[in-house]
Amino acid sequence: MTFFEQVWALVATLPRGRVLTYGQVAALLGVPRGARAVGWALRALPEPLARRTPWHRVVGAGGRLSPRASGHEREQRRRLRAEGVTFRGERVDLVRHGAVPLKPLRASPRRSAARR
Repeated sequence: MTFFEQVWALVATLPRGRVLTYGQVAALLGVPRGARAVGWALRALPEPLARRTPWHRVVGAGGRLSPRASGHEREQRRRLRAEGVTFRGERVDLVRHGAVPLKPLRASPRRSAARR
């Protein structure tokens, strides 16, 4: 599975009313500095998959909505509000709506070695 496909699969599991940041998605996939790559993956969603994948549940650091061309920011805000997500000013209230990951999907090599 490619990194993009891993991003799409992880984002598809986010429940309604919960969000992750681009950086959190990257970290969960074992790429802690891969926030931009997560953005590229979501931008590259093929059309049939884009309709089923809740891309709007991934936000920037601190709960910021990412400005994009074609009014995606407005659409993202509309979709999040429809799911009951609240905002503090221009940012998603991450304390209330952040999806707190319990564990990474892939253990890092150092973490695995430490368990042995």
